[in-house]
Amino acid sequence: MSNLALWSRPAWDTDRWLRDFFGPAATTDWFKPVTSGFTPAAEIVRDGDDAVVRLELPGVDVEKDVNVEVDKGRLVIHGEHRDEHAEEENGRSLREIRYGSFRRTFQLPAHVTGEAIAASYDAGVLTVRVAGAYAGSQAQRIAITK
Repeated sequence: MSNLALWSRPAWDTDRWLRDFFGPAATTDWFKPVTSGFTPAAEIVRDGDDAVVRLELPGVDVEKDVNVEVDKGRLVIHGEHRDEHAEEENGRSLREIRYGSFRRTFQLPAHVTGEAIAASYDAGVLTVRVAGAYAGSQAQRIAITK
């Protein structure tokens, strides 16, 4: 039996060279849109009939830079984490903190209005309580007839 080459790579493969030099996704990342900002971590927990949404927003001035709204049956939390630090000498710095605008959207039950929502901020965590979000959400068994 003979060896059969179904595909062979050219001697100078630019794509492979770029992947080897810059990393596995270097060439494909060039064509992706650059996203600014960040997505704050969120958790939703049930507290009785209420839903409690918590977002991690350390270092954010919630009074000036965060909005909590009800829009078309959705809870919308959006704002901006501003970078107020001066640039280092020589223009060099290491940044692992993400700055920019953010937006998180959560679908609300049809019966929830803006009056049922309260927000507070403490120790870098924004807490939004949706009163009665789970009210009346018990499963109801339906009889099957023959």
